Amino acid sequence: MSKVSSKKSIISNFSALSAGLAEEPEGEGGVLPSPLGQTAQPVARVGAGVIGATQRTLTDIREERDRLRALLDAGGGLDLDPTLIEPSPYPDRLPDDNDLEFEALKKLISDEGQKVPIGVRRHPRDASRYQVVYGHRRWRAARELGVAVKAIVVSLDDRELVIAQGIENSVRQDLSWIEKALFAWRMDEAGIKARDIRAALAIDDPELARFRAVCRALTVETIALIGRAPKVGRPRWVELANSVSAEPSALDRVRKTLASAKVLSSDHRFREALGAVKKPLATERGEIELRGPSGAVVGKATFAINDVKLTMEKSRAEAFAAFLKGEIPALMERFFAREGEE
Repeated sequence: MSKVSSKKSIISNFSALSAGLAEEPEGEGGVLPSPLGQTAQPVARVGAGVIGATQRTLTDIREERDRLRALLDAGGGLDLDPTLIEPSPYPDRLPDDNDLEFEALKKLISDEGQKVPIGVRRHPRDASRYQVVYGHRRWRAARELGVAVKAIVVSLDDRELVIAQGIENSVRQDLSWIEKALFAWRMDEAGIKARDIRAALAIDDPELARFRAVCRALTVETIALIGRAPKVGRPRWVELANSVSAEPSALDRVRKTLASAKVLSSDHRFREALGAVKKPLATERGEIELRGPSGAVVGKATFAINDVKLTMEKSRAEAFAAFLKGEIPALMERFFAREGEE
């Protein structure tokens, strides 16, 4: 079958294909949630940001959607050799902490076949090869299984490619905050205009500014060492970036800590990194006087690396020890809730 190609804008290509796949939302382990899985709301969401950037009408998009839907219903697309396909030059994912979900996807494709095509473009420097626009995990699964991958070919330049990935990212719930920040950063580096980045990721100016600030302070290399950290949201990434910005040597401590950390979870690596920038503050505090309601000193707390000591005057030590034993379980719950652990 001939390849599917269109000179229309990336938005009509991508939005139309997403609409064409609406009848199989999350058909393969949630790999490609369809932007139009719920017809009315996602059309407005994708269309509003993108139409402003491309100046196309909803009528145009719907016509292209219907054309590609008919093609998909008729079994359209190509069966490509996955070894002829390369990943996108603008990756939007960090490595997973484990491959359990991917292995489940691979088994599903092995048992039932690939139900949703991936999107590819012709390689800009080698006409015999392709690059993935979306569907990296399905492509990887087909490659590891040694089977052909179903694909639809679209005509995109680099700018259109990253916007297409951004549109998909805006409706995917499994990307962590830092993965979205990194993708915005890569779009910046590719020369994509801010208005296009905002439209592609469905974000506003303040969020784009936070993406940029965190990536600038921590660097892409350090973020990659930490990983996707799915349980870590915007406030704590901003906290880490601010701590590093406030002390130039902090980034070196973070890198050394991560290099020696024997922790598999990216959420744990993040906590190691945050702990590394906070350690000097703990040692500088030294001692804190503990005072009663009248202001009189009744004990002290001593802080050092990996060590916290509480001492009380003899007349209050036994009562305070009993009180502390009762309070520690609640304190631990509050501590781990703050750390984001379950």
